[in-house]
Order: sequence, then structure tokens, then C-alpha cells
Amino acid sequence: MTTSDGLHLPAGTAANAPYVLDVGPGSGRAGRSGWAHTALRVVDLEPGAAHTFDTGDAEWIVLPLQGACTVQVDDEKYQVQGRVSVFAEVTDFVYAPRDARVQIASGAGGRFALAGAKCERRLPARYGPAPEVPVEERGSGTCARRVRNFAAADTFDCDRLIAVEVITPGGNWSSYPPHKHDEHLPGEESELEEIYYFEIEDGGLGYQRVFPSREGGADVLAEVRTGDAVLVPDGWHGPSIAQPGHAMYYLNVMAGPGATREWRIRFHPDHTAGGYR
Repeated sequence: MTTSDGLHLPAGTAANAPYVLDVGPGSGRAGRSGWAHTALRVVDLEPGAAHTFDTGDAEWIVLPLQGACTVQVDDEKYQVQGRVSVFAEVTDFVYAPRDARVQIASGAGGRFALAGAKCERRLPARYGPAPEVPVEERGSGTCARRVRNFAAADTFDCDRLIAVEVITPGGNWSSYPPHKHDEHLPGEESELEEIYYFEIEDGGLGYQRVFPSREGGADVLAEVRTGDAVLVPDGWHGPSIAQPGHAMYYLNVMAGPGATREWRIRFHPDHTAGGYR
């Protein structure tokens, strides 16, 4: 197993109370790249508990991983139905703009992801209904997976943030063929940092590969379990491999310096079969 400069963050190693995972600009766990654009926090709430934070210079999506909640963004309040687990179903969510105060409260408790990106425009706070989340069946055979495009570049308006969820059946590969998005090539590739956050069904495990697209680039081969994260500052990434009998979930959070919010990737030329990311 190889890792480079702390790009694989096993569960608990990037905790920063009250967050069980806190990565991003200024978090102290920015990877060797000088992490500049994306952030991900995960907070566990006990029944009846609440968590309040200021969005600062970033936009955020409050995404239930398990449980329901009420989200208040300044003077607007949203009821979020959430879900039993990430493997059960698509969830509703709330978008919070920069320069706002957010409170998450949960009567029954739960686990909630905060996916963020530094941004310039202040867009309105919004509720994202679960039935409006586009779900895509991607790939085929042992590369089949399900993508929930709740905040993809072409499905939900954000200033910089791009975020999707992927469910990979046990024994399958996803994020395949390996691909990258670490250069600005108009019409061909966009420059985006990326965070993978993993949950594995029933205590299983998975594997994540990242390998260099340039000299000295990111190089990771990590065994991943529930609560782990992998940072992708650059490089070819994929496959993401699920243990047979244990579905793999990952949340992808992306943003970059480009003037246009877009997801454009290049596939590795030595890998051309088995579906697409």
C-alpha cells in the first residue's frame, strides 16, 4: 500500500471537534498540494442536538448521510427528510451561500456532510428536493454503478461547488477508466481538486487508486473503510474497488480555479474498456 503526503485520511485522523472529518483550505489537513478550493466536513449530532456555523467565503451543501434535520440559513428554515443510510436512497439537501449563518438541528440525531467550495458570488439559499436529483446508471457489467448527480455542474446551480454521490455494487469497479482533471484545457479538461469520502456497507472495505499524471504527482493505493477520505489534488484517479458482498458509497466534492464551473475529464490512454466514470 502506498500513500503520498497524507492524501489518504483514515476515519478519525482528520477530526476537528465537532467534526469527525474536517478537510479543506485552512483545516490543517490540506495535503501536500496547498489545498485551495474544496472542503468537506462531517458532523454527528446526538438526538436533540444542533450545530451552528458561519459559511465565510465558501458555499456549502448540507447533505444528510443518515437521519433527518432542520436547516436554518439566516432567516430561512428548511425541513430535510434525510434518509436511513447512504445505501437506502437519494436524499434532499440544502444549499447555503457564502456570508451566511447556518444551523443544523436534528430531533432524532444523525450524521451530516457539509460539502463546500470557496466562491465569489453569493447565490440564494435553496432546498434541493430528493425527487429532483438526477440518478444515472453508468457503466456496465462489473463496472456498473449508480451516480446521484445532486449538485453536478449541469443539474444544480452553484458558483464553484460540484458534488455527486456514487454507489458501487460489491465486487465492482467505479471511477474507471482512470481519468484526470488537473489541467485547464478549454473544451477538453477542467482543473478541479477532488475529495472522496467513503462508506462501505456492513463493515466491508474497498480500495482507491490515484497515480501520477506528472513528475512528483499524487500517488495513492489505499484500503478504505467507512469514514475514510482520499484527497485528489492532481493525477489519474481510479479505480475505486468495492469488496465483493459489500457495496461502496462515495461522496465526491470538487472545485477549481477556472472561470467556468464545469466537469471535463480526460481518460487514461492505456485504459479504454469497462465503462466510464
